[in-house]
Amino acid sequence: MSHDAFLGNHAAPYRGGKEPFPLSPSLWAATAGAPPPTEALAGAARADVAVIGGGYAGLSTALHLAERGIQAVVLEGREIGFGGSGRNGGQVIPGLKYDPDELLSRYGPEHGERVIDFAGRTADVVFDLIERHGMDVPRARAGWIQGAHTPQALEVAHRRAAQWARRGVDARPLDRGQVAALLGTDKYLGGWLDGRAGTIQPLSYVRGLARAAMNAGARVHTGSPVVSLKRDGGKWIATTASGSTVTADRVVMCTNAYGADLWPGLKPSIIDANTFQVATRPLPDAVRAGILPQGQVCSDTRNLLLYFRLDHQGRLLMGGRGPFREPRGVADWRHLERVMVKMFPQVAGVPFEFRWCGRVAITRDYLPHLHEPAPGLLIDIGCQGRGVGLQTAMGKAMADYVATGDAAALPVPLSEIRPFPLYGLRRLYVNAVVSWYRLTDGGV
Repeated sequence: MSHDAFLGNHAAPYRGGKEPFPLSPSLWAATAGAPPPTEALAGAARADVAVIGGGYAGLSTALHLAERGIQAVVLEGREIGFGGSGRNGGQVIPGLKYDPDELLSRYGPEHGERVIDFAGRTADVVFDLIERHGMDVPRARAGWIQGAHTPQALEVAHRRAAQWARRGVDARPLDRGQVAALLGTDKYLGGWLDGRAGTIQPLSYVRGLARAAMNAGARVHTGSPVVSLKRDGGKWIATTASGSTVTADRVVMCTNAYGADLWPGLKPSIIDANTFQVATRPLPDAVRAGILPQGQVCSDTRNLLLYFRLDHQGRLLMGGRGPFREPRGVADWRHLERVMVKMFPQVAGVPFEFRWCGRVAITRDYLPHLHEPAPGLLIDIGCQGRGVGLQTAMGKAMADYVATGDAAALPVPLSEIRPFPLYGLRRLYVNAVVSWYRLTDGGV
């Protein structure tokens, strides 16, 4: 199986047991631009900073370090974008789960404003990098609609729009008719529109980041999983599965849900939930014209949220919950196929062309976390479904912190690693929560 086929099919590297169910490549692997040429690390290397993980955060960190003249080496266990950076829905949504007023309450006036400013600009960072480096990335920036599925959720959505609008953001509330016209479905009671958001081809983008980082002077090694990380004589030594090493003054760890077991205690601090996606064949022109006609993207207010968009070739994508386990067959995506047709009856009969899934890292408080558990080791984890913009901008912030040592460069305070309670039972309580949410969210 090729790396790209594996990239599209499964949520984590195969670790033994029953062979994963074989599928076609993901939509993104099938339509992405070619990656830059890379090789596995061979022998012993030295660097100022070793970056572990070749996704948005790791490559953004390496790029911004290299632009400062700081030598960075990226170690990626599989291929560029193998993890969440190559599997997500390609929605570039600024902000965090919490609204500005909640962030002020949580962090206090000074740091709260810093978090709000950072979160509000994450989409800008993505689109600016694409333009500045001339990346060949299909993209659009028409905004994001959050559809409200209950009257209570509608009140929250309108309050959210008002908070951002007071801060000068292109944000406005939408009533039921406006949402129906913009989405092409009448399943929502209303919502709000955030004009800062947009879409990208996510795998093309992460490959573009890799190319930009390499052009700036960073070294990027694929097929180089780090199996050991230790400190010796004031230096960090990252050892890969082949026995090759990178010795560096500092390490930035950006593996998110795909390598959290590298540092003790980190993996129990997240729930590595599985999110599933399907995509149709390109829609007939008459059908396509009535779905998201102005090019926005959407995710809704359900606890088990649904998210959908059109890709650059006119396919309709739908993402949402899936089994916590690895997929066993096409039936694991049937619920999304049924939901899509219920929401958009006009696509009935259009074949589904792609099915894929991937892991997301959910933290206890639904916020991104930065940890510094040992001198010279910075760990970034948690994206909560906003990873494209959030992790790209986080990489820039981490590079600033590594270069200057100024904690004010970081958007969120450094924190201790805290495990989920009863982590060994996470599959049981995640499944219980999913069942409860399925009841309380209501049908489509």
